[in-house]
Amino acid sequence: MPKARIKLSSIEIDKINQVCTEIKSIVEKTGVEMRGPIPLPTKKLKITTRKGPCGNGKATWDRFEMRVHKRLIDLGIDERALRMVMRIPIPDGLNIEIEMIEE
Repeated sequence: MPKARIKLSSIEIDKINQVCTEIKSIVEKTGVEMRGPIPLPTKKLKITTRKGPCGNGKATWDRFEMRVHKRLIDLGIDERALRMVMRIPIPDGLNIEIEMIEE
């Protein structure tokens, strides 16, 4: 049976949760089969830089970290439900991918 796989990724978890709740409400209205949101491992990007602009003085360091959160949602293919999902307003900084898969 064909399914639509939706991949969400963002550095802000609130935006992902907001879109997930909107997709859940659409699924409840249309009665489409849904699996997810499945949390995927969070990618942590770390950068360590020297605080001082020159080489003299104390060796003090700044540590910066950016976390990329990901979620995966599988939907049964229904034209009406997919059209409603496509109309969801996507906030800035949220990456969304929709692909059709065969199972």
